[in-house]
Amino acid sequence: MISIKQLSYALAVEKTLHFKKAADFCCVSQSALSAALSELEKQLGLQVFERNNKQVLVTPIGREVLKRAKDILLQIEDLEHLAGSKSEPLSFPMSVGVIPTIAPYLLPLIFPALNVRCPMAQINVVEEQSQQLVDMVRNGEIDTAILALPYPCEGLLSLEFWQEDFYWVTLKGSMHSHQTEITSDEVTQTRLMLLKEGHCLKDHALDVCKLTEQRANHGFGATSLNTLIQMVQGDLGTTLIPAMAKEQLIAANDQLSVIHLNEPGPHRRIAFVFRPNYTCMSSIEVLADICKSALLAH
Repeated sequence: MISIKQLSYALAVEKTLHFKKAADFCCVSQSALSAALSELEKQLGLQVFERNNKQVLVTPIGREVLKRAKDILLQIEDLEHLAGSKSEPLSFPMSVGVIPTIAPYLLPLIFPALNVRCPMAQINVVEEQSQQLVDMVRNGEIDTAILALPYPCEGLLSLEFWQEDFYWVTLKGSMHSHQTEITSDEVTQTRLMLLKEGHCLKDHALDVCKLTEQRANHGFGATSLNTLIQMVQGDLGTTLIPAMAKEQLIAANDQLSVIHLNEPGPHRRIAFVFRPNYTCMSSIEVLADICKSALLAH
């Protein structure tokens, strides 16, 4: 009989296209993994993987087998969660993805509250860009993800818990630094630097300011807001940051001015995204409430 273990091993090989790496990922020996997959192929009566000393390929029929294996494992995971959904929220391990422009600013706020409200909670955090997290939620690799909307999440549901605006950061004494509000037209008069491609904050900022990519970044491609702030300190340009990041990024820096972007908002909306058949909605609701309360208190 085909086992869950065999299907898990097969999906690990599909992901890594390498038997040794897949074995390490599954915490088993390479020989044990190879034997399990050979037995799987024997039971199915077909070849899932084409392999030699140099590479591993998924056969055409293997792709269909692995697609169905993902669906089976996802249903098993949801079945396991069903029992947990009947008990206290967050009483079982839960994996949550968070994008880099939210994780460093939200997580330090919510974990103290989470420890008080749900001391037995086991939250595993995965930090990745939006597209990777959406794919991971769809594939059942994580339970849910915290994203900034709008963002394409076809096939997933969302639970919005926060809205916020952007703030423009510049050196004190520079053009517009004395203002309390700034428009996108005024921002475009400066050397605006944003995050590199793949960060949804960049797309949101361009959209709010009605800018094309060609009119921003000027050859820079930072991977974090901290880097952008350092570049502003070095008088290389200006940038935009979300409201939740203000205190952590700016509090100890008296060289910078932080000015609200006076454009119709909210400039981004924060939400949990999850699969429609996810069985532990109560846990997501509890987490959303903790996040909202922590941000309001902040």
